[in-house]
Amino acid sequence: MTGSEDSPSFRLAYVPGVTPTKWVRIWNERLPEVPLTLVAVPAAEACEALRRGDADAGFVRLPVDRQDLSAIPLYTEATVVVIPKDHVVAAVDEVSPADLADEIVLHPLDDVLGWETLPGKPAIERPATTADAIELVAAGVGVLVVPQSLARLHHRKDLTYRPLSDAPESRVALSWPQEETTDLVEHFIGIVRGRTVNSSRGRPLPQAAQPQDKAKAGAKAQAKQKRPGTGGAQRKPAAGKSGGKAPRGGAAGSKGAKRGKPRRKS
Repeated sequence: MTGSEDSPSFRLAYVPGVTPTKWVRIWNERLPEVPLTLVAVPAAEACEALRRGDADAGFVRLPVDRQDLSAIPLYTEATVVVIPKDHVVAAVDEVSPADLADEIVLHPLDDVLGWETLPGKPAIERPATTADAIELVAAGVGVLVVPQSLARLHHRKDLTYRPLSDAPESRVALSWPQEETTDLVEHFIGIVRGRTVNSSRGRPLPQAAQPQDKAKAGAKAQAKQKRPGTGGAQRKPAAGKSGGKAPRGGAAGSKGAKRGKPRRKS
């Protein structure tokens, strides 16, 4: 658990292309007392950031070294080729590596696909980053092959992309240091895996993360006592005692009840 016992916190790393918004929203709904901080890291540095303790867990791209890091594969991304909108390839629904044989295919230094043999013709120099490669595509220097999420991340009005068949794919996983599988990490794993808030799996939350739960429970108990017909069994009146207040002069029909005045004879 990051932070002190009185003020826990959680740091979540994520690599470019991953959008953790959905999981962060669920975290904030379930653990409002535990702030979640997002830490953006380059894909090549994500695993090292976890080892250094820069984050408690992170969305990374596989592979990871399983000797010291745990990882849960989440999904596999489609691979696409980014091209200018007026490129001839934009006229088809799907592209094959053979279709790029005459194209200069840019290969940035932060590539995440791990090509054995890149299709097309190599550029004279490798761009430093995917963002730099996108600028070169827009300038008409070449085309770029990336996971679809990166094509969306670097979207430009003058560019488009098409699915590329028979190409390496990128897999995204949730990872964390094996020796730091804390209670909060377990709860985040449950969120990512779609467990409900009442799931019996996972460890209990630290006490500092539950002050609102106790307050809510107390408020519900008080409200229940105020509602009629709730809050436990009602006491029965003791024998010989009336369950409610009788009108003055005794209950109707009793010996002590006052009689009305006799009617005068006409």
